[in-house]
Amino acid sequence: MQTTEPITNPLTPPSMPGEWTLSQIQFALSRPLPKSVLASRRQGGATLFYIPWYTANRILDKYAPGWTWEIRSIDLSSERLFLVGRLTIPTAEGNVYREATGTEVLKGAEGDQRPGRATLFEMDYDRPLTDLG
Repeated sequence: MQTTEPITNPLTPPSMPGEWTLSQIQFALSRPLPKSVLASRRQGGATLFYIPWYTANRILDKYAPGWTWEIRSIDLSSERLFLVGRLTIPTAEGNVYREATGTEVLKGAEGDQRPGRATLFEMDYDRPLTDLG
């Protein structure tokens, strides 16, 4: 059975990277969020609640100072972009890494008059997507 270290004063966040242990950071980040920090959007007839990126940044800055985010890889198919990103959090035990994947459709939907993401990328960078390297 793993025990978590309680935060002696939850109102006093760490003042520098690596000051808190992983369990202290997990405890702080696992607390329920006030509804006021959540955003919502409609998708497929349902309302989805999420944490906007700028709010997640502020929370990580407060409870996991020194955190970083990096794109580890980008892969392409004819219709999709696949991305792997890594979040690194410095703890008292050393750096902790968490990776996640995401995907986006490159082309606009059939009948959509807007350019697809691949076209937008070519327009922005003046090169085809296959020339990312």
